[in-house]
Amino acid sequence: MSQSNQMKITALYCRLSQDDGLDGESNSIQNQRRILETYAREHRFPNIQFYVDDGYSGASFNRPDFQRMMADMEDGKIGIIITKDLSRLGRNQLHTGLYIEERFPQFGVRYIAINDNVDTENAESNDLMPFKNLFNEWFVRDTSRKIRAVQRAKAQRGERLGTRAPYGYKKDENAKGKLIVDEEAAAVVRRIFALCAAGNGPSQIARLLKSEQVLCPTMYAYERFGTKHMGLSLGKPYNWEKSTVAHMLENELYIGNTINMRFSSKSYKDKRKIEHPREECIVIEGSHEAIIDRETWDIVQRVRQNRKRPTKMEELNKYSGLVICADCGSTMVLHRAHTMKPTQTNFTCRTYKKEGAEVCTAHYIRECVLDEIVLEDIRRVTAMAREHTQEFAAYICDRQSAELRREIRRQELELSGMNAAKKKELETAEKRISELSAIFKRLYEDSVLGRITTEQFQTLSTSYVAEQEQLKTAIPQREREVAKRKATVSGADNFISKARRYTDIQELTPELLRLFIEKIVVHEKDVKWSKHARQTVEIHYTDIGVVGNMSTTKSA
Repeated sequence: MSQSNQMKITALYCRLSQDDGLDGESNSIQNQRRILETYAREHRFPNIQFYVDDGYSGASFNRPDFQRMMADMEDGKIGIIITKDLSRLGRNQLHTGLYIEERFPQFGVRYIAINDNVDTENAESNDLMPFKNLFNEWFVRDTSRKIRAVQRAKAQRGERLGTRAPYGYKKDENAKGKLIVDEEAAAVVRRIFALCAAGNGPSQIARLLKSEQVLCPTMYAYERFGTKHMGLSLGKPYNWEKSTVAHMLENELYIGNTINMRFSSKSYKDKRKIEHPREECIVIEGSHEAIIDRETWDIVQRVRQNRKRPTKMEELNKYSGLVICADCGSTMVLHRAHTMKPTQTNFTCRTYKKEGAEVCTAHYIRECVLDEIVLEDIRRVTAMAREHTQEFAAYICDRQSAELRREIRRQELELSGMNAAKKKELETAEKRISELSAIFKRLYEDSVLGRITTEQFQTLSTSYVAEQEQLKTAIPQREREVAKRKATVSGADNFISKARRYTDIQELTPELLRLFIEKIVVHEKDVKWSKHARQTVEIHYTDIGVVGNMSTTKSA
């Protein structure tokens, strides 16, 4: 060993992934440390220093201590790198070979894999190294395939795949894989949903919880259960993030549903997560006790769909996303100012504000007038639903507006006929997929038998595979369209149930508006800018649509 290398570090690199952990003690970090240190001392290698990556896959080289070791190598600090075997360095044959045969020699580093008898100072020992690296890559590929198969099987059985209990829940000690409500955290979850239903956004909720010194989920899990989550900061116990709150508000877990196979990685080499649409996931409804009731959940989702930032006055628009221009269909903008009296705040058409009178008109209406109209109509309709239940139900079914009756008839016709053209399109697509499978098989046979060249096979197969994938994507879309048309139209019973719970409505709140109302359509005045002209406001109720047009001659 040269004098210069006597001063350099002998890097003893240890790595263990969750997959390797299945092998037991043989691959444990402690065992690797013991083997490497014994070997280094027996061979009198100088300046021993450990680099350890615990819990990192060998398929990727983006590991913290490996990268630290490479930085030290590039700075000329390392003379020798030793691992227990080649698989500890990595399980990607191309990258592992690149490091051993190019990167390490570039910086004058000797590499030793003890159990595989690899030593870059001995050329004869390296003859079988490429094959061993290939076998190591096959191992991680096979392991990844097996893990995915096990996870899918568990998901299809209705088992939860997550290893940690999410915030608001804890593990059931008497039933493996089951969740039970953690009341202390669940109370915070319920408050978060209530604040959102009242019109507060994730940023506002996060600031409020932080100001009240409510432990954030990672800190709560650490103090309550001793669990260390990624992102845990002991110095910031109340660090609620906007993204954390937003994720909670969109997580079906809180209504008792488990969604499995929601994420996947591109490959065993690329661990970046891909999120799948809900229809492609495995959904188990009612898998555990819900923290949030369905009604609150629906309100929050409607609030989130129409989420808006607070105004400069830090006041929320309780009508956010609900008030619609009758002519252009755009949402209407609420105008507030410190110089304006509460009775002067007003809504105008967004299109008119942006593009002018050539495109649309103002549809101006004061907020206080709209409040009065909406409150009066909600009281009227809910009272009708409570006091005259049978008549109300009959009215919804038989006496709704002509527009809604036409829509019901259209839906019924589509349901009965199931749109023959679309049905035929589905059948044609499915038949074409079968044809493409047969074509691809024949192409493969022609390629093997030499009837067509490799280039011809690749060109033709690429085209056919692309068409097949497009058709496979289109079929679920068509099926979803058909399923959507099969949804029921009438929701009178649901509305009556809600009306019975609200017998004394004194003021309009964001929760109340989103519980009962789908949208509010504002028409232009019969005489524009007249204070006393008639102006029509249509209130579309959730589940039942319009219950009579609301006309007013109040001063707008």
